[in-house]
Amino acid sequence: RETRCRSGRRALGWRMPRLHLAVLAMLLSVALGRASWLTCLSCRAGGVAAIAMSAAHAPSPRGFIGLGIMGKGMARCLLRAGYPLHVWTRNAEVSAALQAEGLGPVTIASSPAEVVRACDRTFLMLSTPEVCNEVYSMASGVLEGVAQGKSLIDCATLRPEDMRFLEAEVLARGGRFIEAPVSGSKGPAEEGTLIFMMAGDEALAAEVAAELDAMGKASHYCGETGAASKMKLVVNMIMGGMIAALGEGIALSQALALDGAQMQQILEQGAMSSPMLKLKGPNMAEGVHPSAFPLKYAQKDMRFALAEARRAGLALPVSMAASDQMVASMDKGMGDSDFSAVVEALRGARHG
Repeated sequence: RETRCRSGRRALGWRMPRLHLAVLAMLLSVALGRASWLTCLSCRAGGVAAIAMSAAHAPSPRGFIGLGIMGKGMARCLLRAGYPLHVWTRNAEVSAALQAEGLGPVTIASSPAEVVRACDRTFLMLSTPEVCNEVYSMASGVLEGVAQGKSLIDCATLRPEDMRFLEAEVLARGGRFIEAPVSGSKGPAEEGTLIFMMAGDEALAAEVAAELDAMGKASHYCGETGAASKMKLVVNMIMGGMIAALGEGIALSQALALDGAQMQQILEQGAMSSPMLKLKGPNMAEGVHPSAFPLKYAQKDMRFALAEARRAGLALPVSMAASDQMVASMDKGMGDSDFSAVVEALRGARHG
C-alpha cells in the first residue's frame, strides 16, 4: 500500500498478514506464560525457604514440671509465646487438659526425668519442700534426667537451704540451676504478670529472660543462691500481715454493724488502697474464698519467714500473730481455701 510522508514523497506501507499476527500472538503468549511460570516457581522456592528459615528460628521445646494453680497459668503463657512444651505433673489429667486446649504443642512425659532429658531448659513450680524432694529424688525423678547442658529454673517458694541443696545436686550432675520464686497468685500467673526474684547462676538468669518476659512483668536478680528465697519470704510475710489485719478490720466492722461496702470504698480511696484490698476485701466480707493462693501455703511461707527472723535474732510479734491467725483458720478446715480465709478464725469469736 502506498502512502505519503509529510514531505509529500511516497513511502512504502504494509499490513501484516493475519497469519503472521496469529503466530506473533502465540509466541508472545508462550513467552508470558513462561515468565509467569518462572515467577510462580520463584515464589514457591521463596516460600519453601521462608518455611525453612521459620523452622530454623522456631523456639526449641521447654520443660515444665508442676501444673498446679500457678504452674498451669505459667505454662499457658509459654505456649502463647510460641514455646513447645514437654510437661509432667502428678495428676496426668491436668496435663491432658492443657494439651487439649490447643494453645501450642504439648508433649506429655511419663516422668520428670523424661522432661529434663528432652529439653535444654526446664521450669519447675512445685508446692512444698516435701513435694520438691519427692519429685527431684524419686525413681525417674528430675535428678535422673540432669546432665551436661541441662538447666533447671525452680520457681517454688522454699527455704534458702532447700534451694542451696537442690543447686548442689544439680551441679554435681553437670547441670545448671537458678532459683526463681515469684510474687503473684493465680490471676497474674494466667495473665503473664508475675514478678520473678532470681538468685544463683547470673548468666542463666540472662539466658532465660525471654521466657520470664512471657510469664512475668518484672525480674529481679538478688545475688547468691538462697537470696531470692529470702526475698520472697519477706514479701509474703508482709502480705500475710496485711491480710490478717484486713480480716480483723472486717470482723470488727461487722461486729459494730457498720456498712461493709462503705468501709471497702473508704479503704480503696485512701492510702491503703491496693490490688489485694480490692480483690480480697469483698470476698472476706462475704465469707467467700475461691483459692488463688491457698491458706496452707501462705502459712508455710509465714513459718519459713519467722524461722529466718529467729536466725537473724529478730522478734516479729505482728507476723507471729498473723501466722497464728492463719493456723486458727486452718484448724477450722480452711487450709485449701484462699489465704483470705484467715478471717474465718474470727467468725463468731467473742471475748469479754
